[in-house]
This record gives sequence, structure tokens and C-alpha cells, in this order.
Amino acid sequence: MKAQQFVVIGLGRFGSSLALELMEMGYEVLGIDHNEERVEELNDRLTHAVMADATDESVMRSLGVRNLDCGIVAIGDDMERSILTAILLKELGVKMVVAKAISILHGRALERLGVDRVIFPERDMGVRVAHQLVTPHLLDYIELSKDYRIVELTVPSCMDGKSLAAINTRGKYGCSIIALNRKGEEGVIVAPTAHDYLYAGDIMVVIGSNESIDRFEEEAVDVEEAP
Repeated sequence: MKAQQFVVIGLGRFGSSLALELMEMGYEVLGIDHNEERVEELNDRLTHAVMADATDESVMRSLGVRNLDCGIVAIGDDMERSILTAILLKELGVKMVVAKAISILHGRALERLGVDRVIFPERDMGVRVAHQLVTPHLLDYIELSKDYRIVELTVPSCMDGKSLAAINTRGKYGCSIIALNRKGEEGVIVAPTAHDYLYAGDIMVVIGSNESIDRFEEEAVDVEEAP
């Protein structure tokens, strides 16, 4: 099930770009920062923007953070505050907790605390991470233009053993599978034919318009989650 409501804690360069991209994608975002100027800059661009201490449990409870689907700790200048905030989000029962790490040691600490995903901004851009957070099978994302992109998706179990002809992404959705990355001796299959098969866990590289890829991703997720 896709996350619908996010809280982004820390509205610096990385946190603000991630929060704004999530808003652009149609999701609700609560932004929290202790810096009044940052909050004011984003006040009219996010669902809500609040100046608050994210390590204060009573404040976080009053903001209803525990009812949100995903908490993103994007604090980049204070390792202690980052860790304390991540711990609090876990204790409040936030379904998914993601945190930005400023060093390998910081990342290891966050992993040991049970953070669901640790992000190293040097390797993960905010825009790319936003798309990965809301699409379970998305591994990577490249924007070709405002309307077109290339994505890497893991093949869900509902497509296991089906041929590209049966999936018919071009006919049904308007996007194309241009490569497959398969475990084992076959490796990468460039320009697969209609007679090639998909297997759960493989990686498919898909190109198309944003709208067509969204339709393809959403139907795959819906089928995957169906009882």
C-alpha cells in the first residue's frame, strides 16, 4: 500500500527538495524544522510547515505524527538530534522511518535502531528518494524530461513466469520494457523480445511517459496486494 502522508523533519537542501517533490506528486507533507526562516519559506508550499523540536515527544504527539504513514529524518547537522528523532518516531509507531546519515558511523547507528531505510545524500538525490518511497518496486529513477522518465522496477510475484507479450506494457499502458537484468548466467538482456519471460526478483528497465509508467506501477502494486 502506498504511503499517503509524510512528515519530513529537517528542511535543509535535501529535506526541502524531497518534501517539495512529494507534494508535486500529490502527497500530503508535514514539514518540521527548528529554524523559523526555513519553515516560513516552505509554509505555503507544503501541506503544513511547523517550527518545532522534533525530539520533544509531547510536541510530536500534538502534531499527530504517529498517525502518518512515513517519517523522514532529514536533519543533517546534528547527529544526536537525528538519532533521538529517529528513536522517537519508532516509539510513536510511525509505520516507516527513513533517515539521512551524515557518515558511515551515523548510518550504522541508525540501522541498529531499526530505521527502515538509511539515506546517504551523496548517493541519493531527494527527488529520486521521493519516488522510491511511494513506489514499492522502484529501484532507480531517471527523469528524461518533464513528461518522460526511465525507471528500474523489480518484477513483482504477480508477473512471475509471464512473457512480455502477455504483459503487453506498450499496448496496455503505453510504456516499454527496454532491458531486463536477470540473476545468473543470462545477466542483462537488452531490447528483450515479446518471447522473453519475466521472473520475480528480476529487474526491468521501463521507459515511457510519467502517466503511462504510473499506470503500470499502480496496477502491478494493486495486483500484488490483492488477497
